[in-house]
Amino acid sequence: MERTWRWFGKNDKITLAMLKEIGVEGIVTALHDVPLGEVWTREKIHDLKSYIESYGMRWSVVESLPVTETIKYAGKDRDQQIEVYKESMRNLAAEGIHTICYNFMPVLDWARTDLLHENPNGSSNLFFSIPQFAYFDIYILKREGAKEDWANFKVIGPDGKPNGRDILAEVEELKATMNPEKDHALVENIVIKTQGFVSGNFKEGDEHPVELFRELLALYHGIDQAQLRENMKYFLNAIMPVCEECDIYMCVHPDDPPFQILGLPRIVTCDEDIKWFLDAVPKQTQWLDILCRKSFSRCTQQRSRISKKIC
Repeated sequence: MERTWRWFGKNDKITLAMLKEIGVEGIVTALHDVPLGEVWTREKIHDLKSYIESYGMRWSVVESLPVTETIKYAGKDRDQQIEVYKESMRNLAAEGIHTICYNFMPVLDWARTDLLHENPNGSSNLFFSIPQFAYFDIYILKREGAKEDWANFKVIGPDGKPNGRDILAEVEELKATMNPEKDHALVENIVIKTQGFVSGNFKEGDEHPVELFRELLALYHGIDQAQLRENMKYFLNAIMPVCEECDIYMCVHPDDPPFQILGLPRIVTCDEDIKWFLDAVPKQTQWLDILCRKSFSRCTQQRSRISKKIC
């Protein structure tokens, strides 16, 4: 097993020199400077690969080669974007990189409400607060139907059963403590900072990120899980010949968080979804990122069963 580390490029405060010092062998990263929907050229891939190798490590995994929204919701230019994706895949393989992690989550690549959550021992980590996200959905985004969705939301405990939390009551308690500065920070964390460097849908300096976010959500109006599955199957069938041609392994990241948010359908959250995913395009080049166990946390009792089924 290779010791790998997720690294967010040259602007990451954690440097490659630091990673080499702690024994990291392989780097998991992406071309974060390439705009969403553009081809990853061999030149750019080679430059980053060489930079990583200059520190005595290798570029082991791409995470992520982003799937554009038009592919996910089946827009008019999805075939064009799939061709762009395939060209990037070929360029990666030509530079010796054969494992690509991706996801098919609509709008939000992954959601966090705090990027520097402080722990009692002085450490910090990324954090997702259900009440904070619900507050964003109801009072900042003001999504139609948000309050009803969160009223029906059941928080699952460690035993795999609902624990009885009243999310709307927690949201109202939180609302009493919020102000414009805190609202802005929440938008920064949920929309701009995470989605900016992960999916490229947003960037620092966007003047109206909430309005842009609403526009992206509107693209999925009328799309349920069945339709999203069909769109994912279409995408995978289109790229599988390139996987076989170039010896590429596609590794899907489970939905994060592993439950429905913002009224959007989910695609990979539990063993039923995984069975569909593996059966839909039964190729040896199809992998699942089972190590991101937090994304299966809502189906606690299924995790070991999932591992046994697919391993």
